[in-house]
Amino acid sequence: MARSKSSKGWLKEHFDDSYVRRSRKMGYRSRAVFKLLELQEKDRFIRSGMTVVDLGAAPGGWSQLGVELAGPTGRVIASDILEMDPIAGVEFLQGDFTENEVCERLVSLLGDGADLVISDMAPNLSGMKEIDQPQVMYLAELALDLAQKVLRRNGSFLVKVFNGEGADEFITQLRQRFATVKIRKPKASRSRSSEVYLLATGYQDERSG
Repeated sequence: MARSKSSKGWLKEHFDDSYVRRSRKMGYRSRAVFKLLELQEKDRFIRSGMTVVDLGAAPGGWSQLGVELAGPTGRVIASDILEMDPIAGVEFLQGDFTENEVCERLVSLLGDGADLVISDMAPNLSGMKEIDQPQVMYLAELALDLAQKVLRRNGSFLVKVFNGEGADEFITQLRQRFATVKIRKPKASRSRSSEVYLLATGYQDERSG
């Protein structure tokens, strides 16, 4: 019974959420688009003509905004294990990008690489930090591994993590590979959530020497 009440409470909060209402009104697929929009307004890391990779893209809110910002001369390639309804201008690759076959298809699609990799991936949360935190950090590590395979020199990487065990070490990793790392907490993130976004810019591609 408590579980049912909790579910009803979440649903009420969700549909009362101003960002949910705005996303529906504006035709975006998720409230998460406003997190990316806030980050973009502050840091201007998505520019016209860029090639953008959106990991864990479904249902597609970030890809929708990515297409708008990258413009007709840019590219957005989205990937997710889940199905995603088509979005005009978005190339979608369904599958697990950590599997060699899917990763090779993604790299082949990109050709000469990407300017930006974005990841809003999160596991199915249990509400128990000791279980959720390692899973969140594991997904961030996977996203970083992929970014290092596809980013061009001076490219950028945006990833969601939760404050907690492993986050500081991950930030240290980013600082070893990127010129600048910024920690952002968008207003669109729910206040009780420990999520933050790490924006790493100026990728130092060791493949280029």
